[in-house]
Amino acid sequence: MNLDNVELTSFSGWIDRPTDLQPALTESITCDVAVIGGGVGGMATAKRLAERGQDVVLLEAEFCGYGSSSRNGGQIAGAPGGDLRMLKLFYPKQMKGMVKLADHAAEFAEALIDENAIDCDYERNGMVFGAISPIQMMRVKSCAKVLKAAGGRGQVGTAEDLGIPRAFIGGMREGVGGMLNPGKLSRGIRKALLATSVKVYEQTKVTDVRRDGGGVVITSSCGQVHANKVVLSTNAYSGEWQITPKRLSVPAWIIEVETEPIDPARIAALGWTSRSGVVTQHQIMENYRLTERGTMIFGVRRLERGTSYPLPKDKKPDPGLVQELADAFHTRFPSLADVKVARAWGGWIAITSSWISLAGALGDSVYYSICCNGHGLAQAPYVGSLIADYIADGTMHEDLECIWLAKPKFPPFMMMGRVGLRTIWAVDRFGDLVNGSRRRARRAAPAYVGSAS
Repeated sequence: MNLDNVELTSFSGWIDRPTDLQPALTESITCDVAVIGGGVGGMATAKRLAERGQDVVLLEAEFCGYGSSSRNGGQIAGAPGGDLRMLKLFYPKQMKGMVKLADHAAEFAEALIDENAIDCDYERNGMVFGAISPIQMMRVKSCAKVLKAAGGRGQVGTAEDLGIPRAFIGGMREGVGGMLNPGKLSRGIRKALLATSVKVYEQTKVTDVRRDGGGVVITSSCGQVHANKVVLSTNAYSGEWQITPKRLSVPAWIIEVETEPIDPARIAALGWTSRSGVVTQHQIMENYRLTERGTMIFGVRRLERGTSYPLPKDKKPDPGLVQELADAFHTRFPSLADVKVARAWGGWIAITSSWISLAGALGDSVYYSICCNGHGLAQAPYVGSLIADYIADGTMHEDLECIWLAKPKFPPFMMMGRVGLRTIWAVDRFGDLVNGSRRRARRAAPAYVGSAS
């Protein structure tokens, strides 16, 4: 595919930048609680704190919704991220709590949309764990059993049962959640935030965070905030300051690609009656979904690890990786082989070494959360609101308690180096090769004609 006419953007393809940027911090101020980071998690945290009567300041380096909040695939997931089988193996005591948290997070996101009348093209059609091969279908069924045993909701079926493309042999639809435009969601939460008492400073890059006596001093290039408490809601960017716990997370760059508009009749021919978004069961998944503007968006397949801070914010997708994603799209949907890619974008997400959401505190003044691993669109706002409640009245919700860490000690990242990621990618591609060979063999096999005797 010729990528000469493909728009490779350093922001998101979901929405344009806001035209009402809030002014930067240019003085020294005080507050009860400061929130660093204006993603959906930080915005929901600050909004909830204000609702609980706190004097709140939010600091954002660019503008609220600039980062991964508006750059992802737009799926509200109702189950934990990562391989559910591995989570059960390593965290058997936490499994029910993690499933409950994910379920409640999806419901929280839906309530946030409804209560603030956010027009973000939300469709409550559940996300589907899609299988492209019998081996992946075995994984789907295993994950479904784990989810059910932990109290989660999911429906296993064939592609026809689930109303997903026949490129998949079957899968499991989550019992809550769906798909939306994450750019519109971020913009809607931003609008709701600006209507509260929160003092929002955009274009304000934090250069240092340090504890000072019983409070915290936050320094930016043009001003300071003296707060009693601070919430670090900076996702992949958390590693920029010394105060951040070591090995809390590793930043990973992922890409999303959008096609040109596709004739609805061609989409209908795929059998995609449910319009549910689909994620494959590769070790590094591929995601596919339809949009309200008649296009298809797909992405991930590879992770690029960030190796140093500060992370580049003007990074554009690598044309080679866009080409790889486009090739995968045409392989999964051969009837759409002539459909062209229109644009591509990327963003930094945070991956934890444990592959579970984390939250905790450093002393009595610094709080943090990493609620991503691919499912942060729902979990980050929910966990942020729970942290806000904990700060406001000292009561910890059981969902927050499930992921709360008394000590910020994290294991090393075993498979997030260049060699490890390349190995995972190679295993996924070997599986695709084997599956493709089997399909070709089935098509080439002669039909059996019985004897007429």
